[in-house]
Amino acid sequence: MNTNVINNYSRLKAPIFLLPIFLLIGIALFLYSQNALCVEGYIQIQKNSFFLINRNLGQYPSLQINLTQLGDALVILSLLSIFFVYASKVWESLLSASLVSLLLSGLLKKIFAIPRPAAVFNEDSFIIIGKKLTGHNSLPSGHSITIFTVLTVLLFSFMPKSSKYKIVWYLTIVVVGLILVFTRVGVGAHYPLDVITGSIIGYISGLAGIFISRKYRVWTWISNKKYYPVFIVLFFLCCILLVVRMIDQNLILFYLVSVSLVASLYKLVLPMLKRNLKIRKEQF
Repeated sequence: MNTNVINNYSRLKAPIFLLPIFLLIGIALFLYSQNALCVEGYIQIQKNSFFLINRNLGQYPSLQINLTQLGDALVILSLLSIFFVYASKVWESLLSASLVSLLLSGLLKKIFAIPRPAAVFNEDSFIIIGKKLTGHNSLPSGHSITIFTVLTVLLFSFMPKSSKYKIVWYLTIVVVGLILVFTRVGVGAHYPLDVITGSIIGYISGLAGIFISRKYRVWTWISNKKYYPVFIVLFFLCCILLVVRMIDQNLILFYLVSVSLVASLYKLVLPMLKRNLKIRKEQF
């Protein structure tokens, strides 16, 4: 599997960054044309679309609150922990991409300082699912950045060879990603442009992670079995954190993610136990 991933990465060229950059420029030009390059204008041009999307998606609170958790790095990376065992190259890119997305998310949120919907609108005027967020860090959506960062890495890691299947695969990833990121509007945490912008930035972060891991190979050590104990401890800590989340929010998604983590731990721990038993038998 690692060989296929490496081959897919090798086909990527720098111009692939042009599309997301043009999309961001397009959003900026649209906001400029609408006199919305200010906090008040940005919120007002999205007011109606926010209420419309929030009202429709908010009719499915259980689905929205579960799916939106995938924008949490702990949750989505734990869900993909099994790739650490079978495709470490994917995890090399995920680690680099996650650092890039964390940097961009924190920096841009501080620069734009857009107030959340709950900080602007009366909370009785729209649906809030889960925790009420009132900070001035709405743009871009961090959850959206995380989701598209991860999906972008998966998109190019497992890109089919056939052109026909490539289109289907690409569209599937994009549609799934948009469904997930718009849950942030559904739960009342973000405006539509927050999640769209966050998705584009996540795409850039995912690509950056792939290029960084391909060129500098800073994470190649993770495939070395002698470092497995580090990730066993890390995954075990993730299990504990998920249990805490389950106690706070008894969501189905957390149980599914836990299954993935437990399976990953089993795959990592079992070979080590067998190796230790073999060494002990040889000593006796």
